[in-house]
Amino acid sequence: MKRLVILGGGESGVGTAILGKKKGYEVFVSDKGKIKDNYIKVLEHFEIDWEDEQHTESKILNADLVMKSPGIPDKVPLVVKLKEKGIPVISEIEFASKYTNATIIGITGSNGKTTTTMLTNHLLKNAGLSVGMAGNIGDSYAKMVAENNFDYYVLEISSFQLDGIVDFKPHIAILTNISPDHLDRYDYKYENYIASKFRIAENQTEDDYLIYDADDKDLNDWLSKHPVKSKLLPFSIEKEMGEGAYSTNENIQITINNDTLKMTTESLALEGKHNLKNTMAASTAAKLIGIRKETIRQSVANFQGAEHRLEKVLKIHHVEYINDSKATNVNATYYALESMKTPTVWIVGGVDKGNDYMSLMPFVREKVKAIICLGKDNSKIIDAFGNVVDLLVETYAMDEAIKVAYKIAERGDTVLLSPACASFDLFNNYEDRGNQFKAAVKNL
Repeated sequence: MKRLVILGGGESGVGTAILGKKKGYEVFVSDKGKIKDNYIKVLEHFEIDWEDEQHTESKILNADLVMKSPGIPDKVPLVVKLKEKGIPVISEIEFASKYTNATIIGITGSNGKTTTTMLTNHLLKNAGLSVGMAGNIGDSYAKMVAENNFDYYVLEISSFQLDGIVDFKPHIAILTNISPDHLDRYDYKYENYIASKFRIAENQTEDDYLIYDADDKDLNDWLSKHPVKSKLLPFSIEKEMGEGAYSTNENIQITINNDTLKMTTESLALEGKHNLKNTMAASTAAKLIGIRKETIRQSVANFQGAEHRLEKVLKIHHVEYINDSKATNVNATYYALESMKTPTVWIVGGVDKGNDYMSLMPFVREKVKAIICLGKDNSKIIDAFGNVVDLLVETYAMDEAIKVAYKIAERGDTVLLSPACASFDLFNNYEDRGNQFKAAVKNL
């Protein structure tokens, strides 16, 4: 019996354990931290051997195969030892894909991947297809493969998950965009991070498709030097595309094999230029699968966006409160500020991942009337914008930040939480930060 060792007892780890057990592996789950009670119950229900708060090397280094949680870097001594012994260390998507014949749509990119994944799933569901949505979002992909027999999977895939693939290939890959993020995991080399994202296409053949942002210089440069085998379907809001998608101010046009779908941009449920791109990417995938034009038009018109991503919370005294807590990097906040149409009170700050705020300067000058810092150390934000806005206030708790915003904001303004930073200084995670924002707004 082959031994499958799983490092990390979270969603992907436990899901992989269930699938591994079902496929006849001897399974062992090991987590250096504490495994949550609900996951322990699942492991015990399936009679899967586990440990937490330690890695017992004698039980790990005898594996035939190791599935590593995406949160564990490759440089960890235990992972290095495994690789030196020639034991394959793979990701959940690599493991689970071996056990399904479903058509896979894989979505990666620095920003926009969650929205694009949710919208693609929405398009397929509305068309009546049998589809599972997994990966970086929602339930474990491996668990879905163990328990369902879907015809399609829509997977949100991070670069960390792509680092652990060998044979994985989606039939349709979407690369939303690329911007420097997580560089600490890539020796601070941007090209290593770009290479990692492009692994989504490395096993594709000429029968597969790569949908990508043709306006992204880094993507274009990389593709010109490292061609892929798959058929390219670019999308653009800057130039006309023969094959692929492009948009003018009023319309979106998607052409595949001389068949064109047209939609008005006015009918889209999601606002902002970045969401125009997300919509083009998802709709191109839907059209490739053969979903009817009318179904695509209806689906993009009635889609509800992702929670904590430009999520409209409430209007109080004609002031709109928007929760964009999922904006954990500068690029995500760039899109948020770009889509603001009214004077904005911007709540920003948290754990800075070496942020460069300069790209936000034009939007801050044009749209932001006040900045509320929300973090333990706000010095970089103060240095960047202290002289640009009339009012900058430091706060150290969400309630406090919302009370200040309520005092500053006037009729017709927007209060935007778009932190551009990770949340771990004051919150458990970005969801906790977003939920506290919503609760504080509702308490006004």
